[in-house]
Amino acid sequence: MCVSAAIGPVFSSGHDLKELTSAQGRDFHNKVFQTCSELMLLIQDLPVPVMAMVNGAAAAAGCQLVASCDIAVASESSRFAAPGVNVGLFCSTPGVAIGRAVPRKAALELLLTGRWFSSEEALRLGLLSAVVPAERLEEEVLGIAHRLCQSSRSVLALGKAEFHKQMGLSTSEAYSSATTAMLENLTLRDGQEGIRAFLEKRRPMWSNSEQREENKSG
Repeated sequence: MCVSAAIGPVFSSGHDLKELTSAQGRDFHNKVFQTCSELMLLIQDLPVPVMAMVNGAAAAAGCQLVASCDIAVASESSRFAAPGVNVGLFCSTPGVAIGRAVPRKAALELLLTGRWFSSEEALRLGLLSAVVPAERLEEEVLGIAHRLCQSSRSVLALGKAEFHKQMGLSTSEAYSSATTAMLENLTLRDGQEGIRAFLEKRRPMWSNSEQREENKSG
């Protein structure tokens, strides 16, 4: 369980524009964008849920970070933008995550206008999971974290990986992939423990491991 947060009025303002002047050179710029992309992919590939706790402004790559997290909770005063177009640098890489988190027209409005969106607007669009008063933000995030920690780590890892995999497939391919994932889930020791615990009306005792149980046949 990972939480991305910041102290102060800005969650993340994105890239430092001083690093993006022509004086730095193309190779340096490529390294900057590659590093950022690798971070966003790492969030997706981590076998644990990643949450954003936003209390302030999230702009450009900062908005990309929010869109990349599995769960995002923000305070009522937070705001979001992809304002690169306003300074002549379209937010193309932030658009990858934003375009996968919100409907296409909403993503394009963020990217094309560069305007700021309130936390309530961001919630309606699907960029956020929840919006709460600032004084309740940490409590809300810790509550979600506690709920996540009650589940098997190995089951969460399998489920998160499969969700991201199937999102890039056609509907029929996605069902095929998800069916395979559920069959794999059933071989996990924690998969069988959860079913047994439900049938026996008790709390499951998770191993949080990749240990597997062989399915009996015949």
